[in-house]
Order: sequence, then structure tokens, then C-alpha cells
Amino acid sequence: MSQVIESIRLALSSIWANKLRSLLTLLGNIVAVSSIITVVALITGVNSAVSDAIVSDLGADSFVIQRTGMTQNEDDFERQRNNPIVTLDDADAIRRFGTSIGSVMAQAQRRTTVAYRNLELDSIQVQGVTEGYLDFTSFDAERGRMISPVEIRRKRHVALIGWEVADKLFGTVDPVEKQIRVAGVSYRVVGVSAKKGAAFGNSLDGFVVVPLGAYQKLFGSRQSLEVMVRPRDPTLVQEAKDESRVALRVERRLRPSEPDNFGLMASDSVLGIFQQATAGIAVVLVGIVGLSLLVGGIVIMNIMLMVVSERTREIGLRKALGAKRRDIMSQVLTESITLSLTGGVAGVSLGTLFATGIGTLTPVPASVETWSVVLGVAITALVGLFFGWYPARRAAMLDPIEALRRE
Repeated sequence: MSQVIESIRLALSSIWANKLRSLLTLLGNIVAVSSIITVVALITGVNSAVSDAIVSDLGADSFVIQRTGMTQNEDDFERQRNNPIVTLDDADAIRRFGTSIGSVMAQAQRRTTVAYRNLELDSIQVQGVTEGYLDFTSFDAERGRMISPVEIRRKRHVALIGWEVADKLFGTVDPVEKQIRVAGVSYRVVGVSAKKGAAFGNSLDGFVVVPLGAYQKLFGSRQSLEVMVRPRDPTLVQEAKDESRVALRVERRLRPSEPDNFGLMASDSVLGIFQQATAGIAVVLVGIVGLSLLVGGIVIMNIMLMVVSERTREIGLRKALGAKRRDIMSQVLTESITLSLTGGVAGVSLGTLFATGIGTLTPVPASVETWSVVLGVAITALVGLFFGWYPARRAAMLDPIEALRRE
């Protein structure tokens, strides 16, 4: 044990005595480990934020029917561009047909101006909804109340506004029962949604919810709708998807040989596509890390060969005094691993600093993962072991008599 501690001490002393040489030696390891920490933190943070946003919008057990589905190439886009718009008839067909379906909501949205007295906000998302919106968790009322089913059926000019809209238009004044103008038309505020925060720098609180009938009177009824569907039980998601697909195919009179002329998207499918994209970033990371570690390992091996050459007489003296080959190998390998681990620790510190800075100074979320830190340090230890093996073996094979003759 004392020999290992002494070898570590010698390696650290060498690093401290030759700071610039050590920095250049460890640069490959530092780049590799900091890349691992930073990129894993960004991918994890972004995946978590996107997952939270999708689940918050769609719901963990809900899915959406819309005019087009996810397109991954030009052929998909061309095939779907002429799909008919989604209407209330489609929503009614799903509601009638689905035995496993608990709630169905049709909605439409666009951005327009929202004003109160002489204050006006541009590009606010206005969302028209049907009665079923009460069953979806993306809607709530922190102050006032939700829009009632009766108000939705009668197409009343009432609105549920987001926290940011309330804050910017009313400040400290209670918005409930006040009149706002949506695209120039008067609406009575009945509730204010709780603050949701932001995602990727974009506010989630800049919206106004109104009855779909009132929305269509304002913007027209030719806009395609989105139909959100929620099963009676979370275990019936697949059955609800199948029933919705059959209901729409029957409603649209599609032949068995014809493809769907609508899109069906669930949170898991959207997340799957997004995670495929982030997997590509991970592949690039592997390339960067592999190249950096290869360069770093070669440099460490060259430095250890130089160290062995500089300490030839010392090694010869130790062998003459009874040191065995495994003792010499252990000493050189310990120094090589210590040198490499020093670069790994520096890379962990630098990567954590980068990830924290990005998460603090930009809207991109970042979350440093413990397993990535452990992986980075473990990889550098293996690099030190692998690339230190040849110099250690060369030192162990030195003939003590020839080594003592070396000037």
C-alpha cells in the first residue's frame, strides 16, 4: 500500500513540477470527459424538459388526432398535404364509437392581439375548446373559475386567461369579470390559470381560452381542429387509439386498402421521435470522446516512456536491491493511471462548470448526471491503465546492470 501511495505522490509531484507539459499531456482526457459531462447534461435536461412539456400539453395517457401526423421525410409530407381538415363531426364520431374512450375535446388555436383598455398584447395564443376540455389536466383556474359547459354550448364570449396575460394587462387588479378584447371582440374574463413558467425561453402563460363556437365566429370554421382523446383508464390507451382510428376511417369512408388520411400522435410517439434526434448527438459525442481519448492516451504513453527513460538508473538500482518486475510495473502503471485520472477530474470540473453555466445563462436546460461523472472518471482510469501498460512493461524488462550503466 505504501508503494502505491508513493507512486501516486511521485506522479502528482511530476504533474505539479511540469505544469505546462502536464496540461498538454492531459488535454485529450480533459476534452473527452468535459464533453461527456456537458453533452449528457444537455441531452438529459432537454429530454426532461421536452417530456414535461409534452406530458403537460397532451397528458401522459392522452393522444391527439389532427390533420397530419409526424412527417420524417418528403414523401410523408407529400402524402399528407391533401388530407381533409379535422372537424367536429370527426370528434363526434370518435365519441360515439369508442367504448374505451372517456373524454374527447376538439380545439383550435391561433395567435392574435389581446387588449384591455389602452394596453394591448401582440401574438397571444387564443385557443377555442369544446366541453370536454375540463377533463384534461392542461387546463386549470387559480383565480375565478373555468368556462362552464353551458357557456361553451351557447358560444358565450367568456375567457380563461393565462397568468402572464393577466399580469401584463391587469397588474395588481383582479381580472375576473373584467372585459378584454380578443382580435377586437369583447370577452368577459371568468378565470385566471395558474403560472406554468417557461420552456426553452418561451412562456407557457401567454394564452386565452374561449369556447370553440365563439372562436369560430371570430376566425371562421374552415380551420382544421385538433381532437384530444383520453381513455376511461390509462391501461386502455391502445384500445382507445384503435377505436379512434376505426371511427375516423368509417366516418371518412376509407377503404381497407387506403391509408389513414389523418394523424394520430401520442406523447410517447412524439418523445420517441425527439429522442431519436438526441441519439444522433450521442453518436457524435462518442466520436469526439473516442478521438480525444485516443490522442490523450498516446500522449500519456509517450510521456511515460520518457519518464521511464529519465529514471532508468533509478529503476536499475531498485531491481539491483531486489525489486521484482511486478513492483516496477505497479509503480509505472500507478503513475500512468494517476496522471490520466488527474485529467479526468479536471474534465469533470470543467464539464460541470460548462453545463451549469449553460443552464443558468441560457434557456436550454441542463442536468449533470452522477453516472456521467462516474463514467468519465472510470474511462480515464482505463486509458491510463491501457496506455501505461507498454511503458510499464518496458521498465520492468530493463536489465539492472545495463540500467545502472546508463548515464
